[in-house]
Amino acid sequence: MENLSGTVTSDDGTPIAYRRRGDGPPLVLVGGALSTAESEEPLAGLLARHFSTYTYDRRGRGGSGDADRYEVRREVEDLAAVIGAAGGSAAVHGTSSGGALALEAAAAGLPITRLSVYEPPYRTAPSARDGFTERAARLRGLLAAGRRGDALVLFLSETPPTELAGLRASPCWAPLLSLAHTLPYDHAVLGDSLVPAARLAGVAPRVLVLDGGASPAWTRDAARAVAQALPNARHSTLTGQTHPVAPHALAPSLTGWFAF
Repeated sequence: MENLSGTVTSDDGTPIAYRRRGDGPPLVLVGGALSTAESEEPLAGLLARHFSTYTYDRRGRGGSGDADRYEVRREVEDLAAVIGAAGGSAAVHGTSSGGALALEAAAAGLPITRLSVYEPPYRTAPSARDGFTERAARLRGLLAAGRRGDALVLFLSETPPTELAGLRASPCWAPLLSLAHTLPYDHAVLGDSLVPAARLAGVAPRVLVLDGGASPAWTRDAARAVAQALPNARHSTLTGQTHPVAPHALAPSLTGWFAF
């Protein structure tokens, strides 16, 4: 199957740009915060040896459109439109907040044949909820004031200072700034930040929940809590990986999981 770029129309009329590559059963990749179809290409390329991989620009990013008001259900509809382009049903993998979106889509009954998620960034401690809500409000305030750079720095506040300084001085900073306005979308996908156990209990597909062995404890705790809340899930840890997981480390686990 030849590589293909295309656009589908979501239920609210928003155009969603996608890319397809490879041959085999369809597999849709859902990126996290600040990701685009292009940034998912390294993983898609590895998986395209076994699957028809679909990457897409979530609304507000890249070649996709947006709406005046954001609603999580609209992003679920966007994913549904991409699955429709893939043939009407598909396996799905979501990374970080893309994993949370994929889980929400599965709970909503989208035709997902099998699912995997890598470190959906929920929290397990109720005390984390207030800090999450405050940070989300600060982020919205900075963006409303046109301070994209400050909003991006706030979002990346857990990045080591020297690494953050290098990022700000690199050519990567400008593309990230262009996506900063979508950061509140990822906060909205996470709800109040806590693992939505009741919602996850209604997820029908089998789910592989992955985390990185070198990731912070709270992300690993969340991954285990997500797996425990799901009715049919398996949890696995990728040794040595952190939240920015390496595609070559992730791809073998996904290939094994989706080769059914």
